[in-house]
Formats: sequence, C-alpha cells, structure tokens
Amino acid sequence: MAQKEGKQNQQRGSADYVKNPHLEGMKEDFLYHINLGTKTNNLPEMFGDVKFVCLGGSSNRMKAFIELIAKKLGMEDPKSEYPNICEGTDRYVMYKVGPVLSVSHGMGIPSMAIVLHEIIKLLHHARCKDVTVIRIGTSGGIGVEPGTVVVTKEAVDPVTFKPTFEQVILGKMVVRSTKLDSGLAEELLVCSKEFSQFKTVIGNTVCTLDFYEGQARLDGAFCYYTEKDKMDYLKKVKEAGVCNMEMESTVFASMCEQSGLRGAVVCVALLNRLNGDQIDSPHEVLDDYQHRPQLLVASYIKKQLQLQTKAKHN
Repeated sequence: MAQKEGKQNQQRGSADYVKNPHLEGMKEDFLYHINLGTKTNNLPEMFGDVKFVCLGGSSNRMKAFIELIAKKLGMEDPKSEYPNICEGTDRYVMYKVGPVLSVSHGMGIPSMAIVLHEIIKLLHHARCKDVTVIRIGTSGGIGVEPGTVVVTKEAVDPVTFKPTFEQVILGKMVVRSTKLDSGLAEELLVCSKEFSQFKTVIGNTVCTLDFYEGQARLDGAFCYYTEKDKMDYLKKVKEAGVCNMEMESTVFASMCEQSGLRGAVVCVALLNRLNGDQIDSPHEVLDDYQHRPQLLVASYIKKQLQLQTKAKHN
C-alpha cells in the first residue's frame, strides 16, 4: 500500500532547499552529473546570485535559451561563447548569464530527477534565496492546436489523472504531491498576452513513463491495442482537463514542492494527439514552435528582474 508523505513546513525564500540530514556529515558533496563540488568549486561565489533556473530536455535548446536571455537582459557579448559549466561531464549542460541558469535535463522522469537533485543541492550549497524554477519544453497537445503554449495547472499521473507522483523508496511506494505554484502560472499567462503570434493556455499536463505505448501511440515497435482503444483513452485524458502530455512534469513538480522552490512547467504542443501520432510539421515550423516557450519565459524573467530592481531603489 502506498505511503503518503506529509508536507514539510518551510519558509519560502530561505536557502534550506534540501531535506537530507546526511549531507551535514559529508566532507565533500560532489555533484557528479554536473561536475561541481563543495570542495572543488566556490559554489556561493559562482552561483549565489541565481534567481531563476530554467530546464529543458535538449542541450542545444538550452544553449539557445541562454543566448536569448543574454540578449533580453542586455548582457549580450559578441565575443562570449557562453561556456558550458558542466563541460567535464557529457550528461547535462549548464549555462549562466547574470542570475539565470539554463540547464538541460535529458528525457524522461529518471533523467530529470537526477539533475534536479543536484541542482537543488547546488542552490543549497550556494546559499541562493527566492529561486524560481521553470521547465521549458515540448509536448503532445490534447485538443489544442499545434504551436499552442501550455502553462501547467496540475501535473497529473496517466492512470487516475490526480496530481501525484509515485516513487519507489526502500521497496515501498511513496506518493508525493505535484502541486505547482498557481500564482506563478497566472503570472506567466498574463505575460503571454504580449505575444499575439501564438496562443497560451493554462491546463493540466499528464506525465507518462514512455513516448510510445505510455502515450497511447500506434507507431511504436510494439502495440497491442486498437485505434479505438487509443482514442477512448485520449478522450478520457481530455475530459480530465488535460491540455498536453509529456514525460517529466510530475517528478519536477514533486521536487519543487518538497524543496519549497517556486515552480512552473511551460511547454509548446507540437501536434494535437487527437488528430494523429506523427510529428510531421516542417523543420522551420517546429523551430518556431520550440522557440515560443523560451520567448515567454525570457520575457517573464526580464520583467521580474526589472520589478526587483525597482523595489530595491524605492
């Protein structure tokens, strides 16, 4: 029987993002998958000013995002190549401009969980405060037109469509909440109004363990169900208030909830799954679609930093 974990009270804005007493007794905490450590690197000096962490699946996409951020924040340097801070490992990439980190998370729940554990510890060791974490990505739309940007209201499981994430720990199933910051979602929606070239909506996101059978596709290497079975399931998904489907949102939301980090998921729909399984839009169209969540999040970050600067001078 699943064990429900109680929510820990935590002061938002504090640097106490980790909930692990074992870390205190370690001589060094080496963040293996991002090649950073408490002894080998001065983490407060390198990352103490971080206010936004943006994660996306593709390494190339996150390189493009940090270049966009640099331009938006007026920190663009024609000579800068924006070095990969994690160049000592081939698992993930990480770039930094001002108070913004751009990090790749790979594909699927396990890959997201690994890097997010280490990013949360990095923020803790760097003594960062008031950090916002946003996943920027792509997804399959459910009843929305291709190119629509979906800001996640609730990240839900693919069986009951409840906002929970199940994690096996010590052979037991632990159920964790995937509650996201509703205020942040609304702020992103308001910010989207400046982009008339694409539509942005708030809706639930269903998170699966697989791209093919887990998402009821008919085009995988294996398929033991009919097209009617597929459509019956996708209709149930739509009736649950789901607007899109991807593979990282529940673990992302769960870890933001546990750590006290303000979190959001912003994904563009590359296709409407009610109309098919194959992504067949031209390359230039897909490039435009993938750029849309980046534009929205970059604009949001710029506005928030402007508000913070204004508040300091008042």
